[in-house]
Amino acid sequence: MSKRNRPQLVRVALIQMTCSPDPKANMVRAAARIRQAVQRGACIVCLPELFRSQYFCQSEDYAQFQLAEPVPGPTTDALAKLASQLRVVIIAPVFERRAPGVYHNTAAILDADGRFLGAYRKMHIPDDPLYYEKFYFTPGDLGFRAWRTRYGHIGVLICWDQWYPEAARLTALLGAEILFYPTAIGWHPREKADRGAIQHDSWQTIQRAHAIANGCFVATVNRVGHERPAGGDGIEFWGQSFVAAPDGRIIAEAGANREEILVADCDLEQVEYQRTHWPFLRDRRVDAYGDITRRLAD
Repeated sequence: MSKRNRPQLVRVALIQMTCSPDPKANMVRAAARIRQAVQRGACIVCLPELFRSQYFCQSEDYAQFQLAEPVPGPTTDALAKLASQLRVVIIAPVFERRAPGVYHNTAAILDADGRFLGAYRKMHIPDDPLYYEKFYFTPGDLGFRAWRTRYGHIGVLICWDQWYPEAARLTALLGAEILFYPTAIGWHPREKADRGAIQHDSWQTIQRAHAIANGCFVATVNRVGHERPAGGDGIEFWGQSFVAAPDGRIIAEAGANREEILVADCDLEQVEYQRTHWPFLRDRRVDAYGDITRRLAD
């Protein structure tokens, strides 16, 4: 669809949900919430990171590889049928089994006619207490990508990617007008009292900065609830999914303690306005940035 003929006002929906240990139950609940989002006028719907299961990366457990599947595969096939039926774009995060011993944290992009447009494989893989993702996931090798969907030009990054301005910038340079970040982030319960507010504020601030620096919308969807699949204290996922406008304003935000379908209208004309009036992309000194590809510029 040409830019001239496409809709300029795009209603997006972020499915902030709790995730149970039962993948089939999570799929049923996710599909029901997608239907509810479309009933509220959404034309692009994004699910949270690894939504088919609880966040299993809290421990290093070989049994968890049984959760993985091909992409395209059963989850994307089921959601593609739903996308076609409802005429909605769906962003579907999946634990991808690419080959024996090679797994990715992946998001599939399904257009409003059910077509599989492609996938993004998470590039930045954390290895922190209760976030042992390097045990499970091979770093992405598809690069940063953007897709022309029926309702707009979108980019998708995943969770830990959201801390890296380079990822947001490169995706925006590929034409993305809305950056989606499916996410699974929360507090270690013992840290919440002392550090929780600061951690959440940092998380939201860096992503609002991506919206400003790139003149685009940022839509971040988190899961919610306290998960302890490996025992111990577990993680209290903080929810608070949000959408930021190209000037950094928060235009929609979900709560911290409940499931929610967060809906926001993104006026894509604001992207061109913001990039014209705050011309950060125009004024980039691309001739001077060679050192950005080095670990340290010393």
